[in-house]
Amino acid sequence: MTTLDKRDTDAATAGGHGRETFDSLNPATGEVVATFDVMTAAQVQAVVDAARPAARWWAELGPDGRKQRLLAWRTSLAKHLRELAELMHTENGKPTDDALFEIAVAIEHLDWAARHAGRILGRHRTLPGVLAANHSTSVSYQPYGVVGVIGPWNYPVHTPMGSISYALAAGNAVVFKPSEYTTAVGQWLVRSLSTVVPEYPVFSLATGLADTGTALCRSGVDKLAFTGSTGTGKKVMATCAETLTPVVIECGGKDALVVLDDADVDAAADAAVWGAMSNAGQTCVGIERAYVTPGAYDRFVSEVTRRASGLRAGDDRLADMGPITMPGQVDVIRRHVQEALDRGATAVVGGIESVRAPFVDPIVLTDVPADAAAEQDETFGPTLTVNKVADEDEAVRRANATAYGLGAAVYSAGRGRAVADRLRAGMVSINSVITFAAVPSVPFGGIGASGFGRIHGPDGLREFAWSRAVTRRRFAGPINLQTFERKPKAFQNLVTLVQTVWGRGV
Repeated sequence: MTTLDKRDTDAATAGGHGRETFDSLNPATGEVVATFDVMTAAQVQAVVDAARPAARWWAELGPDGRKQRLLAWRTSLAKHLRELAELMHTENGKPTDDALFEIAVAIEHLDWAARHAGRILGRHRTLPGVLAANHSTSVSYQPYGVVGVIGPWNYPVHTPMGSISYALAAGNAVVFKPSEYTTAVGQWLVRSLSTVVPEYPVFSLATGLADTGTALCRSGVDKLAFTGSTGTGKKVMATCAETLTPVVIECGGKDALVVLDDADVDAAADAAVWGAMSNAGQTCVGIERAYVTPGAYDRFVSEVTRRASGLRAGDDRLADMGPITMPGQVDVIRRHVQEALDRGATAVVGGIESVRAPFVDPIVLTDVPADAAAEQDETFGPTLTVNKVADEDEAVRRANATAYGLGAAVYSAGRGRAVADRLRAGMVSINSVITFAAVPSVPFGGIGASGFGRIHGPDGLREFAWSRAVTRRRFAGPINLQTFERKPKAFQNLVTLVQTVWGRGV
């Protein structure tokens, strides 16, 4: 058993001496991985206050100074890849190979953010337009200061690093409250940056349960990024609204896969199984629903059945999937599956017997009613519903028929782009699944019940900076209306200008 060490608690204990603790457990065995303090509001405030001078120092380094240090962090993460993956396997439960893949994607995002922040957020000139033609105009982006990040447990490195990397690259200090289920991973990340940036706590840790997250929302951070359930996201927004703290909210999804007659059906089935079952289905952008047109349906179901039937959940090194990390989610999975079966769905792979807490083996259901919970609500387990649809239009309609709007995928040789443009989702993969999450140059985020705001890419960098517009008068203009000494002729000149420039039609 380990505890939070002195480097992590110096700032916290300045604000109080709360001794309540919690254990982070191995979800497969129940063994204690680490024990942490439940930080009080005063302790969280002390961490945020300590991050203030760190933020000023970090911002003053400029993009080149930050780039040098963030790339050094990238190198350190790469060197210790397997160490972190083993910790993720122990605390989160996912297979080590999956953890290695997750860390590799996070490293590439860190590299991209560090290399591109200076160009994307640097001052750039804009065109002043006709009425201010005698001015030069520019836009620059300034760091907020201290950014709070509340991270999830399902991807405890890649997902929070999507906010952390981009916020740091934009010039902010970050206070990170990881999930109570993966706090040891969060602690490991914070310590790893401190080895290459020892001068100030530009990346610091807040440990605890829900109340600790609430305290972070109320601590005066300049922006907060949250990833988690839609219900908790609403609570975070309400708390941050008390102080008008801006937020980035990335909540759940009910992502759909559309498979058309002209698809490579074998590839679509392979992707569907991986998208639905990897990480034991605990993926906000995982595939939970598939809508398949008649010409592809039978083969798709056959291939999905064959591929999913060979997968197994467990804690051993040969298992394809790990346990369900959050114990309460097992009941959600069981309820969704049972309701679907009770309403006429067919289990072509697994069934209720597949739910054997803390593990759930693959479950594939066909002919699931459109209003069933397994079709409408996030299941967050290794389940997939497959329904036959008459055509592309019905596939799109059913894919869009939930409150969520996070990600989606389509398989088609010739209609992929057309279908993607019709899907109500912030991200779409064509002839693959979830690829958008691994690409640093494109934004990540959703709409509707899936939240708002973006991480990753240029949008992700700008999300953690506020824009400043500057205009500079270069010479006196021919028409000056911004004075009480203006002449009546100025308005006639204005009318003439407006009609000449914009009054000719198109």
